[in-house]
Amino acid sequence: MSESVASLTLLLEQHAPWVGLTGAGISSASGIPTYRDHRGHWLGSQPIQHQEFVEQEKKRQRYWARSILGWPRVHQARPNQTHHDLVALESAGIISGLITQNVDRLHQQAGAQSVIDLHGRLDRVRCLSCGHTEARSHIQNWLEQHNTLPSLTSVTLLPDGDADLPAAFIDGFQSPHCETCGGVLMPDVVFFGGTVPSERVQACYRMIDEAEGLVVIGSSLSVYSGFRFCRYAIQQGKPLIILNVGQTRADELCVRKFDDDPFSTLSQYVAQLDSQTPEHQHV
Repeated sequence: MSESVASLTLLLEQHAPWVGLTGAGISSASGIPTYRDHRGHWLGSQPIQHQEFVEQEKKRQRYWARSILGWPRVHQARPNQTHHDLVALESAGIISGLITQNVDRLHQQAGAQSVIDLHGRLDRVRCLSCGHTEARSHIQNWLEQHNTLPSLTSVTLLPDGDADLPAAFIDGFQSPHCETCGGVLMPDVVFFGGTVPSERVQACYRMIDEAEGLVVIGSSLSVYSGFRFCRYAIQQGKPLIILNVGQTRADELCVRKFDDDPFSTLSQYVAQLDSQTPEHQHV
């Protein structure tokens, strides 16, 4: 057993159960791009802002035109080894639940039982007027029926179901509306600049309250909505562990950071769980 795996094993089992806080880094192996590189720098243009989508028809038109090509990649994505490792840790009682900043629902696909989708879920849309929800796949069918897809040989896929698309294809694009009231439809996610519902934030705090520590997996914590839970855990006297390549916003708060192939380190720990003492075996 390597030194890093031994250290992770000791920490996780001394303070279990933990809450896992996950970010885009764990979904990149499933083919879903991340917003930032390992240094925290934007990899492309900044994503659409909440107020832009709500207030500007042209911004909504642009979003849906790009999403018609970007959504299938997210829809077809499948959980990778890290998602399955976290399910194994939940089954073993090492992790009591997950707070994910991702909107891809891959944790649930992998079989995780206790997950809070902090920033919502991309597989659903919501009417801003009446609150009616609809499956994103249903909206995809509508979009394809009412618009002509560009015959592009190469499309650059971006995070959260976005895609780089020439402006010429966006003009005249028909955006969907609520079938119930005709209102504006928006992906059921928290866009940049938006606010996470307070009841969801409180549920995250309760999850941390009931655990012994917080472990961050695959997140730079650049966005405050996730970083606040690191600060909260520390304020409650609970240890913080980080598994992430590159700098994070909470590096100075954690008791240990694993940044040298952290997902492999986690997998090695999970692989030897079954050979441990009965209290740490899968249930």
